[in-house]
Amino acid sequence: MDQESTEEKFEGEQAPEVASEAVEESVSQEVVEEAATDGEAPSAEATSAPSEETEVVDPIEAKREELSYLPGDWYVIHSYSGHERRVKANLEQRVVSQNAEDWIYQVEVPMETVTELTKAGKKKQVDRVRIPGYVLVRMEMNEKSWRVVKETPAVTGFVGDARDPVPLYLDEVVNMLAPMWVSKAQQQETAEVVTAPAITFEVGESVTVKDGPFENMPATVSGVFPEQRKLTLSIMIFERETPIELNFDQVEKID
Repeated sequence: MDQESTEEKFEGEQAPEVASEAVEESVSQEVVEEAATDGEAPSAEATSAPSEETEVVDPIEAKREELSYLPGDWYVIHSYSGHERRVKANLEQRVVSQNAEDWIYQVEVPMETVTELTKAGKKKQVDRVRIPGYVLVRMEMNEKSWRVVKETPAVTGFVGDARDPVPLYLDEVVNMLAPMWVSKAQQQETAEVVTAPAITFEVGESVTVKDGPFENMPATVSGVFPEQRKLTLSIMIFERETPIELNFDQVEKID
């Protein structure tokens, strides 16, 4: 066999090995590329922290959770219709006078807010008794607490078994008091909304600080921010103008 045929045979024997190496190199390259892709830094959209949303508190669920931890059971008592709020006041007084605070914890008249028309045809919000003739009491039932409640003026007795009344389930209490909780929450929100007075401050205006460490010191308005109800002021401290930030109600105009 001559040298040329020997070389051809050798090259033929090496071909499968070379092909195998090429395949391995290709697969290896794909793995590297895939790993690089997987390791890419996530986009700004993916890594951006979710925007903080203001948590809306459900007044009913908040009260339900609060009640679930309170001591005692809830009972319903009968009262003369129209005397519910008087019964509440009388019973609360008797709890103190009879030293029953350790057994009788809370008295509630289920209320609701409705819209009524006045004689002049105007609408107004009115609180009224939601379930006439009934009052709720949270208490530990024993002989003394039973008697304190039963002997309260305008109370005719407990609902159910007169001597051994059955307490309400938590869901029943929530359903009876929920409208009152919602109404109170809405009234509180309304009370917290304060109408902002007209903006009277202008840049360059002279004012006097009336609150804080710079009280009674003169200052010059350098910035007005109505939405935040804040002012940027320039004030002289150690003979140097120093910027400070105060609320509208912390300064007053110089006459």
